[in-house]
Amino acid sequence: MNILVVGGAGYIGSHMVKRLGQLGCKVTTLDNLSAGHRDAVLCGEFVQGDMADKALLNQVFAQGQFDAVMHFASFIQVGESVQEPAKYYANNVVNTLQLLDVMRAHGVKQFIFSSTAATFGEPQYAPIDEAHPQQPINPYGRTKLMVEQVLADYDKAYGLKSVCLRYFNAAGADPEGQLGERHEPETHLVPLVLQAASGRRAHISVFGRDYDTPDGTCIRDYIHIVDLCEAHWLAVQHLAQGGASDAFNLGNGNGFSVQEVIDTATQVTGRTVAVQEGPRRAGDPARLVADATRARKVLGWQPQYADLATIIAHAWQWETRK
Repeated sequence: MNILVVGGAGYIGSHMVKRLGQLGCKVTTLDNLSAGHRDAVLCGEFVQGDMADKALLNQVFAQGQFDAVMHFASFIQVGESVQEPAKYYANNVVNTLQLLDVMRAHGVKQFIFSSTAATFGEPQYAPIDEAHPQQPINPYGRTKLMVEQVLADYDKAYGLKSVCLRYFNAAGADPEGQLGERHEPETHLVPLVLQAASGRRAHISVFGRDYDTPDGTCIRDYIHIVDLCEAHWLAVQHLAQGGASDAFNLGNGNGFSVQEVIDTATQVTGRTVAVQEGPRRAGDPARLVADATRARKVLGWQPQYADLATIIAHAWQWETRK
């Protein structure tokens, strides 16, 4: 297949580009490098540019003859979305609409969208399945839900087929050690804990120990980046084989607490992780765990690296690379 990966130089996108290359796909990456890294794009053609540049999009599509588009080029920081909502609505909604309209103009009808568990808002029950109400509580989650709603309308009106994949917590790194998380600033728990273990960070902050969980710290569902990419590939195949537009929750279905992540990192690395206690953060639910039954049934998805120690070991290999 011939696939355009928008945002393919970022954490998830770069792992996806590598996987597509391994599968023998022809890959083109479009990325403005605002958060991604050119050296993370390990195969295929690279175009530096932005979804906001309609002329460039038309040029890329005119040359590409793509079978499908994968979209990873969203802004993703919840706190920043509250402080700078205009930035999030402009990129995550307006620029995505432009991408979809250029797809339509060039007859490309298959779209894989990186959505998020943030579309659900405060969980009403756990684990969270696709029937759970979508009531996002921040601009980031709202922008993702808006695009999901747009995609449903574009399917009905224009026949543009899509799969929305709602990630819970992407984690880990390429098992071969070529790729990993390089966010600036880093906001994800696993790399933050490992930076504290390696000495790049003085400590890890634990925000609240009074949640209604076994050890009092928040519980999250961590999904290995390789398993996430496999779900995207299965979603592309689903559409290529005539499957209907759909949305799937992606997680392991097993929650791990903040303290469990710290304890497992200590075991994997053999290092002490300094901890600083802090108060609860506003809007942090006690438990966010996915029910990914539908992804398993409909897409045939089977996570390969569900074990927390394996996820952390691969991330540690990346953290301690030379």
